Amino acid sequence: MSGRELSDTERPAPRADGWLATRWERLNGPARIGGVDLARGLAVLGMFAAHLLWITEPFDVLEPDTWIAVVSGRSSILFATLAGVSIGLVTGAGAPLTGDAMSTARGRLAVRAGLLWVLGILLIATGVPVFVILPAYALMFLLALPLTSLRARVLLPLAAGLALVLPFVQIVLDALPFWRTPIGGPVSLGLGWHYPFTTWIVFVVAGLGVARAGVTRLRVQVWLVITGTLLAALGYGLGAATGADPEAEAATYLGALWTVRPHSTGLLEVIGSGGFALAVLGLCLLACRTFLVWVVLPLRAVGAMPLTAYTLQLLVWAAVAAAVLDRVGDLIGFRALLPFWPLAIGTVVLCTAWALLIGRGPLETLLDSASRFAVPAGRFPR
Repeated sequence: MSGRELSDTERPAPRADGWLATRWERLNGPARIGGVDLARGLAVLGMFAAHLLWITEPFDVLEPDTWIAVVSGRSSILFATLAGVSIGLVTGAGAPLTGDAMSTARGRLAVRAGLLWVLGILLIATGVPVFVILPAYALMFLLALPLTSLRARVLLPLAAGLALVLPFVQIVLDALPFWRTPIGGPVSLGLGWHYPFTTWIVFVVAGLGVARAGVTRLRVQVWLVITGTLLAALGYGLGAATGADPEAEAATYLGALWTVRPHSTGLLEVIGSGGFALAVLGLCLLACRTFLVWVVLPLRAVGAMPLTAYTLQLLVWAAVAAAVLDRVGDLIGFRALLPFWPLAIGTVVLCTAWALLIGRGPLETLLDSASRFAVPAGRFPR
């Protein structure tokens, strides 16, 4: 979630004169990739919807009443994929940085990962009844650091191989008796195990590979849509035709593996939802090549400060629930207040105004400043 703002300096941009001009340039100038911001904004609002709306039926493309269920699981997987894209952009985009520049970038990413983990633990401590993604996000940042020197021709096959192997291992890890011990629950929260880094690293590696392939290139964007759609069709199609029912998923190893259920980390979910994330990213990148880039500016503003938007949502939730309900953890009571649209619209308006009038989001600024202070340029002499 430290996001595309990490790489604002990746490419030189023309200098903008004037206070408003510099804010406009930060959001709309050539140093940003609008499609990445758009995809991230959709992921943030999708996670809002997954948290705050009643979603009782699984997604079925033939049943419009179920379409809101598209946010379940897929929004967070899109988020993880975009984490990989952001890591790739800040470490050199199409060509990995080398020497001191790469060491500095990795050091700063490690600092940000530590701060994201601490923030995640603080958000968990509010008692808001959601699985906070930030601890898992931080761990995936750290796991990706050794891979940042690799190119797309290695990263993309690596992601494919991991996608086919790690779900087999994940079932064993999820079944460990440790999770049922008194400390298993707190450790699970601290690791963000609802988004297990042991398998979700697949999505980060895929995003890193996309960044190395050249996320601004038209050919790559078209490839994302085509390949992502085919993978989504394969995963979801197999899930619909042969996937496990809930009883089999809970009872057998094969059932737990051969499922597309959101947050199952089953093989079919990894393939289908991973492909969905790639396709959405490609569509967002293509859309931002057209006049739609201005239509979706408010969503891009949310995507330019995703950490701020995500954190603010949970803090507002905690404050309102504490004031109105008996306890902050009353999920049913909070959803009964119909909070999604006020929170979503308020977030979009606030982020747009902040981006255009002030600039980078406050938490994004804090993380950037802290990482630059902790790891100044030139700290790693050759």
